[in-house]
Amino acid sequence: MHIRKYDFDYGRRKLMEKAVKGVAAGGVLTSLWPMISKADTPDITKAYPEELLSIEAHTKGKIKPGDVITKDNVEHVEHLLEPVQVWEVKNDGRRIKIREATRDISDLYEDPFLEATLANQGKHVIDDKGNIWYEKVGQPGRGGVPFLEPKNGYEVQANINLSWGRHNMSQFAVRDWDIGPDGNLQYQYDFVWTELQVTFRPDNTVWHNQKDMLRYQSVFFTHPNEQAGTSFLNSWPYDQTQFPDLIGYLPAFKRVREYPTNQRFEPLVPGISFYLSNAWAAGDPLATWGNYKIVGRGPMLGSCRDAHWHDRPNWEPPVHGGPQGQTYFDDVRELIPEAIVIDFEPTQYPRSPVGKRRTWFDVRNMMLISSVDYDRKGEVWSNWDAGFSKYKGPDNKTGLGHQAWSWNWVMSHDIQSGRMSRFHQAREVQGGYKSQWDTDNDEKYDKFLTTSAMRRLGA
Repeated sequence: MHIRKYDFDYGRRKLMEKAVKGVAAGGVLTSLWPMISKADTPDITKAYPEELLSIEAHTKGKIKPGDVITKDNVEHVEHLLEPVQVWEVKNDGRRIKIREATRDISDLYEDPFLEATLANQGKHVIDDKGNIWYEKVGQPGRGGVPFLEPKNGYEVQANINLSWGRHNMSQFAVRDWDIGPDGNLQYQYDFVWTELQVTFRPDNTVWHNQKDMLRYQSVFFTHPNEQAGTSFLNSWPYDQTQFPDLIGYLPAFKRVREYPTNQRFEPLVPGISFYLSNAWAAGDPLATWGNYKIVGRGPMLGSCRDAHWHDRPNWEPPVHGGPQGQTYFDDVRELIPEAIVIDFEPTQYPRSPVGKRRTWFDVRNMMLISSVDYDRKGEVWSNWDAGFSKYKGPDNKTGLGHQAWSWNWVMSHDIQSGRMSRFHQAREVQGGYKSQWDTDNDEKYDKFLTTSAMRRLGA
C-alpha cells in the first residue's frame, strides 16, 4: 500500500496561498533556488509534490504522457490552459500532445545565461523611476534572470523585458504564415529578426561601453517580392521610461522614416495579427506600462522543452486544425509545476487598443508560457503562444561553442477577427539568411542594426 505524504491538491493550495500572501520564492516543499544553487544536479523534484510534477497524478489518471488533448477531453486540463488556447481546442480543432514533465532545470536555459543567473541572483535593485541596476543605482545590469524570487508584477515582467533572446546577440531566420478566418492562407512572409544586447548581457559586459542603451533590434523582410526590403529598427534606451526610437525603410518610397510611438500597436506588414508591442509579451519599455500585479500562481501546460523540430526540413513544424487543417502548429506540452500570472496595462499609450495584458511565466526560468491581450471592453482579443527548447545537433551550436537554446515557434491568434499568424525559427529563409546566436556582435551591428543598414537592406 502506498501512503501519500501529502494529500491530493496540496501543491495547488500552497501555490494559491503564496499568491495571496505575496510569497516570492519558487517551490512548494522547499524554496526552489536555494536548493538548486546548492545541489550537484539541478533537479527540481524535491521542491514540488507529485501532483505538480506528473500530469497523470494531477488529473487522477484521466490524462497521461502520450495522450492528445482535444475537445473531447480538454475539460480535465482546462484550468491548465489560457482562454485563447481553450477556445482553440473546443471550437477550432486544435490538438495538444502531452509529454513527461522536465525535472532538470538546465534544460530550460542557455548555459551562459543560467551561469549568469546563479552568479548575479539577488544583486539587482530598482530605482524610483523603475530602472533596474546591478547592486547600486547607476551601475548597468548584468546577465541572467535579475529577479528569481520576484516580489511583485513589475519584477516578474522585468525578467523578460530586459533580455528577450537571452543571448548576447541573436539573429532569427523566420518563416511566417498568416491564416484567414476561413482557414485559408492569406500571406506568407520570410523575415530576419536581429537583436544585440548592449546591457544585461550573459557575458556581464556592456557592449562598447554604451551604458545608456539596452538593446538594438531590427526586422527586415526578404519575401515576397512586394515586401522584400521593408525594414524596421528599434533602438532601446536603458531608461525604461523612454520610448525606443523606431525607424523604417519602405522600398516603395526609397527613404527611411521615423514612426510614432503608437505605431507599436499596428501591423508592420499586411495580414500579420501581431504588433511590435506583442513581442514576447514585452515589446515595450517596462515603465511605459503600469498597474502591474500578480493575480495568480499555479501549474500550467507549456511548451518549454524539445519544441524544436530539428529533424524536419528547415525545422518547419507540422500543422493541423482550423477549417482547412493548417491553422495550428503541432504542439507538445508538459505540466509546468508553478507559473506566476500577472496583469498590466498600457498606461503611457492612450491610443492603445489593448486594455490589459495577462501573462503566464514559468517560475523555473522566468520565461513566458503564453500571454493574452484583452481589448478596451475587457474582452479576450488575442494571444502570444510560444515554444522553447535547446537546439539539437552538431550544427546548432552558438558562436561560443555550446548548444543553443532559443524560441522555436509562435502562434498569435486574434480570435475576434479569426486571423492567425504562426511563425517559426527556421534554419534558413529566402535570401540565404540563417538563424545564428552569439556570432560576431560588431559585424551584426554594422550589417543589420544601423540606419544605413536599413537603407542597404532595403535596396
